[in-house]
This record gives sequence, C-alpha cells and structure tokens, in this order.
Amino acid sequence: MALIRASCTTCGDVELTTADVQVRVCTTTDEGEYSFRCPICEMTTVKAAEARTIDLLIASGVAMSSWTMPAEVYESHHGDPINHDDLIDFHRVLHEDGALEQAVGSMTEVD
Repeated sequence: MALIRASCTTCGDVELTTADVQVRVCTTTDEGEYSFRCPICEMTTVKAAEARTIDLLIASGVAMSSWTMPAEVYESHHGDPINHDDLIDFHRVLHEDGALEQAVGSMTEVD
C-alpha cells in the first residue's frame, strides 16, 4: 500500500495510506478533489486537485467516486433571491394550521 503525504490545515504535513484518501470527480466539469481525515486531529480536509494529481492518486490505489451536476443548476431562475424575511414568513406559514395544505392544494389546482 502506497504512502501519501498530504497537508492538514491544522497539523501540517501528515502521512496517509491509499485507504485514508478519497477522490471525487465531477463528470460535468471534469474538476476533481481529494479528501482525507487527519490521523492526528481527525478533522476532514478537502482540497481541489488538478487532473495530474487525481491521476497519480488513482494510480496509487486511491478509491474514486464521480458525481454529476444536478439539473437544477441549468434551470433559469426569475425574481429576487430569497432573503431572511422570506424565511421568517415561510416559517410562520408552516406553523399556521392548514396553511401548508391550502398552499399545496392551490398549486395542484393551477396545473
């Protein structure tokens, strides 16, 4: 099993095995990252990595997983983003008797 040297943001350089490191690659953008739990402080560190680094880690035996950007990223959005007041209003509606059921009912009537 290969030894991998990485840098923990708290402890500095640490030595890991291939079983201690995970690689994730986004199939949509081809961007990758690796993560590990520091053997000293036990904090998880995630770092972006270039394709060359990803290839070296995988060749060393590090497990790789892939993911795809969700379709919602490509949806067009209209209107202003929600703000703190919107969240408070939504919270209030969730606690009113029957308000949620009425809102859901009105959405299904429109369709």
